[in-house]
Amino acid sequence: MTPSEKSKRLGRGLSALLGEPDVEAATAKPDDSPEPVKPDSAIGQTVRSLPIEWIRPNPDQPRKTIGENELAALTESIAEKGVVQPILVRPVGRSGESYEIVAGERRWRAAQRARLHEIPVLVRELTDRETLEIGIVENVQRADLNAIEEAYAYQQLIEKFGHTQADVANAVSKSRSHIANMVRLLNLPGPVRELVAQGALSAGHARAIATAPNCAELALKIVEEGLSVREAEKLARAADGTKPKTAVNRAPETKDADTRALESDLANRLGLTVDIRHGKSGGEIRVSYSTLEQLDDVCRRLGSN
Repeated sequence: MTPSEKSKRLGRGLSALLGEPDVEAATAKPDDSPEPVKPDSAIGQTVRSLPIEWIRPNPDQPRKTIGENELAALTESIAEKGVVQPILVRPVGRSGESYEIVAGERRWRAAQRARLHEIPVLVRELTDRETLEIGIVENVQRADLNAIEEAYAYQQLIEKFGHTQADVANAVSKSRSHIANMVRLLNLPGPVRELVAQGALSAGHARAIATAPNCAELALKIVEEGLSVREAEKLARAADGTKPKTAVNRAPETKDADTRALESDLANRLGLTVDIRHGKSGGEIRVSYSTLEQLDDVCRRLGSN
């Protein structure tokens, strides 16, 4: 498979990994969908009901935490309506009584809490690689992962399967800079990663202090004082003993009306300050940003079709 074909296959998400056109629709609908369980003729496979004790979670599932509130709400829904969307599983061993979850662990856990004895499933023969890729793509596309889980998921796709950052970005509909920035979070000290995983510290705050010598100390200060990302960046600069760059005094330049109008148009589109400088041999466009989130947004806009 060529790199281009690999990127396209991963980029199509669940349906591509399963080799079927409609599997994503069969596995990624909301758990409270009103549609009843029925045979899925689009993939030539019938939904089956299996004893819930025959099914086990995937130990390599990228999502490590499930919020108690969301699990309780899903349990209540399943107790009332049943599991209206089948989970995706693969057989384990040859007994015919052991299956591993590929997608749908929350539904399985909620069904156990709701005291269901059976659960509807789609059974597919999948490799370890396909299973992990599906779990990662499904969770990221559904925004089911915290920032650290998301970063680990991207790292697995890159290191285990040889996908490039561009491949992964295409798969989960993110910019390549977003993938790179998220993976860099894994270089943070353990206590800081834990704060990000808990949601106490945002990914933007973490990136702002990532290179500071006392990163963990700054992280606690940011959480305790509720500092903004910009304030976090100032803390990091102070810790590094650096100062923000100041503009060099120079004579004001006279710009024609067309240049000023173009600056204004670009600034309105980007929501940032734009400075266009043009001379006899060419020129440059400067876009000023204050946070890494703003830089991510510019990169995303530049990289979109």
